Amino acid sequence: MAMAVSFGKIDITPPAGLPLAGYDGAAPRVATGTHSPLWARCTILWDDGSPNVIVTADVLAIGRAFNQSVRTQVEALGVAKSDFVLTATHTHNSPVLSDPIDPYILYNVPPAGLPPIQAYTDTLKAAIVTLVTTTLAAPRTDCLLDYKVLQSNFSVNREGLSYVEHDVSLLVARNLTGTPVAVLFGYGCHPVAANAQKEYDPDYPGEAAKKIEDLTGCFAQFLTGAAGDQDPAGTHDWTLRDTLGSNLGQAVVTGMGTVGRPVTGPLLTAYRDVTLPLDITDTPANMAVVRSMFTSRMTADGLGTYTGRHAQRMIAQIDAHTFATTVPLPLQVWKLGGTPTLRMLFSGGELVSGYAVYLRSLYGGTNGMWVSAYANEVPAYIPSDELLYINPGIFYACGWRPDFPGIGCGGQAVYGWLGRFRGRPPGTTTTGVEQLLISNLTSMLT
Repeated sequence: MAMAVSFGKIDITPPAGLPLAGYDGAAPRVATGTHSPLWARCTILWDDGSPNVIVTADVLAIGRAFNQSVRTQVEALGVAKSDFVLTATHTHNSPVLSDPIDPYILYNVPPAGLPPIQAYTDTLKAAIVTLVTTTLAAPRTDCLLDYKVLQSNFSVNREGLSYVEHDVSLLVARNLTGTPVAVLFGYGCHPVAANAQKEYDPDYPGEAAKKIEDLTGCFAQFLTGAAGDQDPAGTHDWTLRDTLGSNLGQAVVTGMGTVGRPVTGPLLTAYRDVTLPLDITDTPANMAVVRSMFTSRMTADGLGTYTGRHAQRMIAQIDAHTFATTVPLPLQVWKLGGTPTLRMLFSGGELVSGYAVYLRSLYGGTNGMWVSAYANEVPAYIPSDELLYINPGIFYACGWRPDFPGIGCGGQAVYGWLGRFRGRPPGTTTTGVEQLLISNLTSMLT
């Protein structure tokens, strides 16, 4: 199958003054300027004339309303639903968006601060649609694709598990004379190397992409991997951000110097929404107990904390009976020809590394399975049973803490859910999040 590539990017950096995403606080963390520009980047792989589009934006996360709005407009341009991927790099020094995180819960944004956030969110949607439109019309370069996996060791498992994401995946598009013209590269580590600053910045992925482009003239686009439980080692500051980004970029440049294994068309795609259950028993008696626990938490933590503000929101939802008991999660798979087949998973949510480890064990190891997360929609951390039951004190990925184990906390409070995800307790046959994800993913990837 004949392959071609086109690509483009658009500056999505807003003026100073918007609250920054990614860290909770008693007051919003307002941007005073720009450390390095934020970009939305687009790569289109043309498979025998059919476009397969990947867009990545330097934002914390994309919500369901955002994804559905952009996706509808892109489909109207002639791109099939499963042929369009919209991802976030997950940088924690990007502007707050109107969803998926409630700006009040995590950042304590007052009502007067919401209109500028909504205005930027709408501007960003329009910018992404414009980017896709212009990239669809951009010149196409006939190309050959090759794939390889490098190693980088700055990621650590912040939840105390043994899994560490060290794979750096590269998909290089070379023109017919062998010169690289575009590269997709990915790594599974939270983009928090810079720590909480007061300037817009894409963190280490942006620095890596910039270095690749500066050194090679090749277009570069980063895909964040299964980073839900992965953090960069070292003291988080501007120096670490620069060092990690520069080192990763140089590793990619070096890796591009030799051709990896050939990857060919046809490019086969699939997209589906999976409904993940929350561990909520929706009866009057149980909800009365849950309400009392949230009331106690709100009193104990106070409205100066995100957990206290989350409790306040949840009490209102209980009283109005508007709380959700399930969470929708989009899953997307691209498969490219070669030996072995290259399977690319684009999972919604903050997927934890255990899923990547398991899927690589099934589908050709690192040479045949590329796991990306933060794709299309990010409704929550996506934990495994191992995390849900290993230790009641682990609360970011699992969404609970020991003082009130029956209600949502940690990542579930960040994303505004009432309870934690339902897992499969040891020795039971309960169908939980892990079982639903693995069942759907294996049917899509096989």
